[in-house]
Amino acid sequence: MTIVSDVNQLISTIKGIEAQLSLMALSTTVPEASKTFHDTMLVLGEIKTDLQNRITHIEIKNPQHKS
Repeated sequence: MTIVSDVNQLISTIKGIEAQLSLMALSTTVPEASKTFHDTMLVLGEIKTDLQNRITHIEIKNPQHKS
């Protein structure tokens, strides 16, 4: 398994967590909890973007790792 496939797997995991947080944000009746879930989703979105940018960097610098 290459580093790119490892990072892609991590991004998939993050997407699953984002989906779970979204469901939790929609199902809670506590506004503070909903905001916390939403804010956490935003942080995960930033991490996901950073990881996607890292994959691009790795693939440019090391074409043998291109998926």
